[in-house]
Amino acid sequence: MTAKLHIVSNNDTEIPLQSASLDIWDTKYRLKTKDGEAIDKTIDETYQRVAKALSGVEKNKSLKEKYEKEFLWALRQGVIPAGRIVSNAGAEAHKPATSTINCTVSGSIADSMDDILGKVHEAGLTLKAGCGIGYEFSTLRPKDAYVSGAGAYTSGPLSFMDIYDKMCFTVSSAGGRRGAQMATFDIAHPDVVEFIRVKREDGRLRQFNLSLLITTEFIEAVKGDKPWALSFPITEKEKVMDELDLNNEEVIAWRDLPNKDGYVINDDGLVACKITKTMPARRLWDIIMSSTYDYAEPGFILIDKVNEMNNNWFCENIRATNPCGEQPLPPYGSCLLGSINLTRFVEKPFTSEAYFDWDTYRKTIAVFTRMLDNVVEINGLPLEKQREEIISKRRHGMGYLGLGSTLTMLGLKYGEAESLKVTEEITKTLAIEGWKAGLEISKEKGAAPIMEQEFTVTGEMLHKRPEMKKDGYKKGDKVLGKVLHAKYSRYMQLLATEEPELVKALAEQGARFTHHSSIAPTGTISLSLANNSSNGIEPSFAHHYSRNIIREGKKTKEKVDVFSFELLAYRKLINENAMPFSDNPAEQLPEYFISADDITPKQHVDVQAAAQIWIDSSISKTANVPTDFPYEEFKSIYEYAYDKGLKGCTTFRFNPEVFQGVLVKEDDLEKTTYQFTLEDGHVIEAKGNEEIEYDGEMHTAANLFDALKEGYYGKF
Repeated sequence: MTAKLHIVSNNDTEIPLQSASLDIWDTKYRLKTKDGEAIDKTIDETYQRVAKALSGVEKNKSLKEKYEKEFLWALRQGVIPAGRIVSNAGAEAHKPATSTINCTVSGSIADSMDDILGKVHEAGLTLKAGCGIGYEFSTLRPKDAYVSGAGAYTSGPLSFMDIYDKMCFTVSSAGGRRGAQMATFDIAHPDVVEFIRVKREDGRLRQFNLSLLITTEFIEAVKGDKPWALSFPITEKEKVMDELDLNNEEVIAWRDLPNKDGYVINDDGLVACKITKTMPARRLWDIIMSSTYDYAEPGFILIDKVNEMNNNWFCENIRATNPCGEQPLPPYGSCLLGSINLTRFVEKPFTSEAYFDWDTYRKTIAVFTRMLDNVVEINGLPLEKQREEIISKRRHGMGYLGLGSTLTMLGLKYGEAESLKVTEEITKTLAIEGWKAGLEISKEKGAAPIMEQEFTVTGEMLHKRPEMKKDGYKKGDKVLGKVLHAKYSRYMQLLATEEPELVKALAEQGARFTHHSSIAPTGTISLSLANNSSNGIEPSFAHHYSRNIIREGKKTKEKVDVFSFELLAYRKLINENAMPFSDNPAEQLPEYFISADDITPKQHVDVQAAAQIWIDSSISKTANVPTDFPYEEFKSIYEYAYDKGLKGCTTFRFNPEVFQGVLVKEDDLEKTTYQFTLEDGHVIEAKGNEEIEYDGEMHTAANLFDALKEGYYGKF
C-alpha cells in the first residue's frame, strides 16, 4: 500500500506517518469499493470527503462552499472527527446502512422475556450500523427469583447478558469494526457479586466492558463501615402474595430508581425493594477492589455525580454509558464524538521557548463545533427513537487527544502541578469557545428543539434545585427547557462564574445543543491519523512498544511495533539518535520524557479532575499501575477519585495470567513465560515475545496463548 501524506504543520516540520499509522488508516478509514479499490487516494482525500459531506447539510451553495473550505482547514489543522464519521461520512454510495454516530445507549430493558429479546434485536441493528452500545442489566430480577407468569425461577441477568454477548460477536459491525458494548449494574442488586466476578470464566462476556453504578450512599457506607442491603423492586402482586410489610426496614428498602413502572412506590416517588441479603459494605468494597486489581474490571461509574452534573438534569435519569464510559446517556441516547490533536498547536517544541498557540486553538474549536453539529443531520441511526433523541438534544462530545505528547513537547511532566494548570486551561478554553459557537449557531439555525419545550415543575425538581424556589417557581409551573438547561444545570452555573453574559444569553436564546464536550479514549484515531500522539487525556503508554491489532483473516491478534509521536518529533527536530532507556549520553532523552509507568495513580486522577471541571459529559481515562503495585495503595485510588469529584474511575494493572492487553511493552513480554500443552501431553514454554509457528501461521506466544484461552482463535 502506498499513500501520499499531506500535513499542515505549524512548526515548519512534517513528521511522516509511521507505517502502522498508514496501515490503520488504510484498513479502517480509507473509503474503498466493495472490491477493495481505494477511492480515497490519500489521507488528504479522506479529509476532503469528510469536509464535503459535513458542509453539504448547509442551506445554500455559498454556505456549502464556505464551510467546506473551513472544515478542510480544520481537518488539516488537527481536528479528527470520531472513527464513524471519518469512515462513513460521504460514503453513502458504498455503505448506505452505516452511521456516523459512535455512542448509543439501549432503551431501558424491562423485566420481561419479550422486552429482553426485543432489545437484543434493537442492539443488533445498532451494532450493524457501526455504533457502540451500552445497557443497564440490573433492571432484570435476580437469579432464582420466582416468575409467576412462567411458574418457574429466573436464571438471572447474567444469563441474559450471555445472549447479548453472543449476538455482538456474531454481528460484524460496519466498516470492519467489531461490536463494542458496555454493561452497567447497580451496586445494590442482589446479583452484584456475581456480576463483579463474571469475567473470571475464560471467554465469558468478552464483548462487554463492565461497570458498576456506584452511589454516594454506598461510598459513605464503606467509609462508615455500615451494612449494605441488596434488594430488588417488588410489584403489588408480590407484596400481596409474600405478605410484605412495607414499614419493616429489615425487609423493605425504599430506593430512588428511574424505572417505576409496575412497582410499588410511595408518595415521595421511591420504589419499594425487597431485601434479599445484607452484607458489610466494606466486604463488598473489597470484592470489587480485588477484582479490579486482578482483572481491571469492573469500572466505577459514580452515578449520583453523573446525574447531579447532567445538563439535562430536568428530563433525564442516566443509568448507562457508551462502551468506553465518556458518554453517560439516557435510554436511546446517542452522541457523536470528535477530538482535537493538541500536538498541532505546540510551537518551538522541546525548547525553552516552547508555547501553545491559543489563538489558532480557539479558531479551531469554533469551526469544529459547527462541523460536529452538522453530523446530526447525517446521523444514519437505525432506530426511530435514537434519531428522535439525537435530533431533539443535538448532543455532541468534543474532546482532545495528545495531551500527554503535548505536555512533553512543552517540556512539562504529566501529573505535576504546572501540567495540571495547562490541562485545565486547555479544557476550559474548549468549553468556553464551544458554548460561544453554540450560541452563534443557535441564532443562525435555531436552538435544539428541547430548549423550546415546556416542562412542568415537579416536587423532585424543586428538591434537586432549591434555588428554583428562591426564584419563585412552584410545583405545577411551566418553564422552558433553555432556562432549566442554562440557568439551573450545575455545569452551566459553573460556566457562568467565568462567562456570566454568555450563560445569560444561552438562557434567553437556547443553545444549539445540550452537551458539548467529552474526552474519548481515541486509541485508533490517535495511532492512525495523529501518528500515535498519546490517546485522549492519557500520557503516552511508552515511547516504543507494541500494539495488538485485529487483522482480518489472521487467527490471532498481530503485534505491531509503534513509536510515540513525541519521540518521532524529538528525533526529527532535536536528536535523530535519541532512544528511550539508552545508556549513551548522546542518545538520551530529556528527563521530562515520561510515560505511563512514571506517573503515580493519584497523578492520573489529578489530571482527570483538572479536566473534568470543564467537561460537561465525562472522560474515558485509565490509571495504569505497575504489576507489583501494593494492593492497599491500589484501593485508595478509588476513594481518592470519589473525593476529587470524578464521574468515573478505571485502572489497569498488567496481569498476563488473566489477559493480554491491547498495548504491551516488550519488557513485560520478555518477563512473562507462557506454557502450552501439546496433544501428546508434552508442555512447551515460550517467552511472551517469542514467535511460534502454529496452524500454518506465525504468532507471538502471548497472543496465541490469549486467543486459545479466550476462545477467539481463528474467529477474526
